[in-house]
Amino acid sequence: MSVKKAIIAAGLGVAVGYFAKQQIDQMQKVTPEKALKQAKETFKKQGPISGSWIYMQPQEVEKNGLLYDAYRGGVTRNLDGENKQYEFYVDVETGAVIDAVQTT
Repeated sequence: MSVKKAIIAAGLGVAVGYFAKQQIDQMQKVTPEKALKQAKETFKKQGPISGSWIYMQPQEVEKNGLLYDAYRGGVTRNLDGENKQYEFYVDVETGAVIDAVQTT
């Protein structure tokens, strides 16, 4: 194989690899860590939070007659010297908070 053919083959391999990675990234779902980060950013718009958690396994959630695969998580906020806990669900596909309720 000549040097010219080897360079062309290597360039083609890099290009195919790059485009394949782009396609995989677009199809990939939101990770639990990223979902928690996005949820925390959403809650921080209303004030500081002091703690957070998320379950790593998604579960099926029904909201307004629609089914979602979602991560379940929670945050703790200190409001007026009192800890308030909230649970939320984050859509696995988009990372959007689809439901949040105060638990205590």
